[in-house]
Amino acid sequence: MPKPSFPFRKFPPLKFPVFSRSTYPEYLRIAAILRTETVGGALLLAATAAALIWANSPAADAYFGLRDMTFGYEPWHLQLSVGHWASDGLLALFFFIAGLELKREFVSGDLRRPAKAVVPVTAAVGGVALPAIIYSAIVWNQGAEALRGWAIPTATDIAFALAVLAVINTHLPSALRTFLLTLAVVDDLIAIGIIAFFYSSGIQPALLLAAIIPLALFAWLVQKRISHWSLLLPLAAATWALVHASGIHATVAGVLLGFTVPVAASRHDRTVSDGGGTGMAERLEHRLRPLSAGFAVPVFAFFSAGVALGGSSGLAAALADPVAVGIVSALIAGKALGVFGATFLVTKTTRAQLDAGLKWVDVAGLSLLAGVGFTVSLLIAELSFGPGSAHDDHAKVAILAGSLTAAVLAAVVLKARNRHYRRLEAEEARDDDGDGVPDVFERSEQEG
Repeated sequence: MPKPSFPFRKFPPLKFPVFSRSTYPEYLRIAAILRTETVGGALLLAATAAALIWANSPAADAYFGLRDMTFGYEPWHLQLSVGHWASDGLLALFFFIAGLELKREFVSGDLRRPAKAVVPVTAAVGGVALPAIIYSAIVWNQGAEALRGWAIPTATDIAFALAVLAVINTHLPSALRTFLLTLAVVDDLIAIGIIAFFYSSGIQPALLLAAIIPLALFAWLVQKRISHWSLLLPLAAATWALVHASGIHATVAGVLLGFTVPVAASRHDRTVSDGGGTGMAERLEHRLRPLSAGFAVPVFAFFSAGVALGGSSGLAAALADPVAVGIVSALIAGKALGVFGATFLVTKTTRAQLDAGLKWVDVAGLSLLAGVGFTVSLLIAELSFGPGSAHDDHAKVAILAGSLTAAVLAAVVLKARNRHYRRLEAEEARDDDGDGVPDVFERSEQEG
């Protein structure tokens, strides 16, 4: 007698939501970062405005004289201008924080899980690749010098973007802010690689090898949970100076130092009174992030964003330069299409799907906000063309114009979505019959 056959139903593979809520500890950590970066973004805007006002005032010569004033010890290749000290020195602290954040994300954050990492990583890659392609296509016939700026529009300034988001956001889902922060972290990693491999010249192998000695000593101390500044700071400074003298951009030293700091809490970490229970990376980030966001980045912006908006290097001249046109186009269209397109593509080709509480217009607004490039874009512009050159001044004007336009467009979209979510929350909180139970829950019980 033949055995009865039973048809087996083929179920589709389970989907996992994109932009879903993170764990509670991760939520608290990101909320603290967002508060610091939002304040830092406000200071960054203020520093930029002050630089532009001074650079276009009757006292403009004093501004440029201060920026170009040099000091330091020449035998150690440290006879640098004030602007150069800000970009190579102060930004090393910014990249040290980026190194700590990157390591934390890949060791204990959302990026350690491939299922959650695939979307922000793919979105960041799309947000880097498409702007670079658009810029290169526009300046292709302008020669090799113009093409050196291909990486300028690839960066997202998290402090600037979060400052914009803080102004318009009262009811937007927190998952959008989390995604923006994670996207910016991966964006920073790509920018670090670009600076190290494409904007280093005249490399001195002996000095680069010498930098390993203080770097290794720094790593040994932090692995032993020794965090006394009298020991760590001189080693960090020596690593920075040797990397700078070797021809590698000095900010890379900050990233390497950040990578050496342990993330997981040890037995010693659980017994110390200051931040007990947290790893050294989290404690250092907690101490240094306010200094980076509140001082280092605004000072760098002050000395980098000052550009005359009139005359041969001003706004009118910049708009006629294909370099500036390429940067503006790449920041506004390239970033938005790259981030949105990559996110859309990965949800259609993998098991990822948009969270049920969100719409694609939310992702579009966030993608526009990713076009707010500033800090790293200004740095790459200086590395591409040289401070004070015509292309450099035009690039700065374009970075300001492109970032401002992207911020305004994102604000229009996200402000409308903010009103939508505010109405939803108001409807969910309504209690017309006055029984203390929101009407939405009573309807759900009746329908159930």
